[in-house]
Amino acid sequence: MAATPLLELSGINKGFGPVQVLHDVGLSVYPGEVTALVGDNGAGKSTLVKCISGIYQIDSGTVTFEGNQVAIHTPSDASGLGIEVVYQDLALCDNLDVVQNMFLGREKKRGIVLDEPTMEQMAGDALASLSVRTLKSLRQLVASLSGGQRQTVAIAKAVLWNSKIVILDEPTAALGVAQTAQVLELVRRLADNGLGVVLISHNMNDVFAVSDRIAALYLGRMAAQVKTTDVTHAQVVELITGGRSGNIGLPPEKPAADFGGDVVDITPGGDK
Repeated sequence: MAATPLLELSGINKGFGPVQVLHDVGLSVYPGEVTALVGDNGAGKSTLVKCISGIYQIDSGTVTFEGNQVAIHTPSDASGLGIEVVYQDLALCDNLDVVQNMFLGREKKRGIVLDEPTMEQMAGDALASLSVRTLKSLRQLVASLSGGQRQTVAIAKAVLWNSKIVILDEPTAALGVAQTAQVLELVRRLADNGLGVVLISHNMNDVFAVSDRIAALYLGRMAAQVKTTDVTHAQVVELITGGRSGNIGLPPEKPAADFGGDVVDITPGGDK
């Protein structure tokens, strides 16, 4: 496993008005590895990803990318560093074909017209680099693709732009068994190609199938970051639901102070 993180977050705080969502969160993402980001609903996973991708600006903390401290204020800043996010809704246009979707907003031009041959070649190369063979044609409308094929196109779109980190938000949600296996193979292949992959998932089977490390969020705090081989399913579930499993996780809460003394009855007619 790589010794130096590609992306490292330290002391990340984010709040919205009086509500503090992230509390001193740290996260390390390594090249060539899949880091599974897990946590219950409301744990702060989406907020953390939006901070990494520039949708939200952090209130405090540091972001280090390839050993240099950086500031990510906008999605363009994140893309410029090589950070791409594949959201759960995939952000694909059904009425466009595969090539058009992969270059949407970043079209290649030759003069004043679109350079279709170049875009088609680049799209084909990106899919080939991921060993994708399930698409009949690059000119298929996305509306005609299965859920697994759509996920494949969205992932290939993310790696098309020399990305170094790809964040995948629930990539196997609502997929069948065969399509899930296909997408998980693709996730593993991304890491094998040297990218840092962050996999957000509620499915523990998927997490243990492809991840090298697991980062568990609990109520806006990073409960633990561990190697997948060092923990069990049950321990990860305990980290997600309680923030601690045995000697792994957040420090145990201190019991409420006992000031001693007699209990005073303040009801009418009671002892004074």
